[in-house]
Amino acid sequence: MKTRYSFGGDEHVYVEVDEEMSLEAFFVALSLRNAVAEANIPGVTEICPANASFEVRFNPDVISPDEMMARIKELEHKAEAGEKRLDTRIIEIPVYFQDPWTHETLMRFRERHQDPEATDLEYAARINGYDSVEAFIEAFHGQPWFVSMVGFVAGLPFLYQLVEREKQIEVPKYLRPRTDTPKHTVGIGGCFGCIYSVRGAGGYQMFGITPMTIFDPTQTVSYLQDFMVFFKPGDIVKWKPIDRAEFDRIEAAVKDGSYTPRIAQVTFDLEAFNADMASTNAKLMEALNGV
Repeated sequence: MKTRYSFGGDEHVYVEVDEEMSLEAFFVALSLRNAVAEANIPGVTEICPANASFEVRFNPDVISPDEMMARIKELEHKAEAGEKRLDTRIIEIPVYFQDPWTHETLMRFRERHQDPEATDLEYAARINGYDSVEAFIEAFHGQPWFVSMVGFVAGLPFLYQLVEREKQIEVPKYLRPRTDTPKHTVGIGGCFGCIYSVRGAGGYQMFGITPMTIFDPTQTVSYLQDFMVFFKPGDIVKWKPIDRAEFDRIEAAVKDGSYTPRIAQVTFDLEAFNADMASTNAKLMEALNGV
């Protein structure tokens, strides 16, 4: 990996660790971003993380663009040599797959899809080599996913599946974007999963919907009173398939304030994960299940 730097006007430096997202690139970017934050560089006003990159906003009246870039480059070696461990959390996210709301939406936009005769799940299953939608859903929720970025739309998480690269699910986005996507839709575009935090346009393939609110600017949802955005980079997600009855129960509990997301604190070690992915994922699941 070779870190690249570029200016965005007079107030921003964009730092890209790698063009392709990987856990290694994420951790190098995380280490460098933390190093910049800990350095307390005069003039830095904001640091915005992305997948394998981040952006630094600064006051050019305090520090010049060239000096800002030079200060970040000074920290690069320290970041690359940093420990690739992260204290984080694993979260269970309930998903109602093949729900009626995303199905109604996808049927309205078949002319924008690669396979108008198939549903999004049927198409995704076929191009990933699964003989049924059920087998595809099992592969989708069977292993944890890593939140590599939160943003683009407020509170929207991008997720990267924690499996060998050749086993990762990949599905292209729609040929042309939809003008509608139900709030809390769960789907995939490329190798990234996501949850649509709000209703709006979109292009990711739609697989299901979660009853959990993940973005609440009013901060009235019980588990979002401290911060309006639920996810943060480095979170680990385990999808849990649910039926309509469970969806309705959880949705009602979120509204009346009685719902508490299932969360466990964990440490994710990249070296241990690369050495034995199956064992690492099993330990993550044991933590979530309280074993």
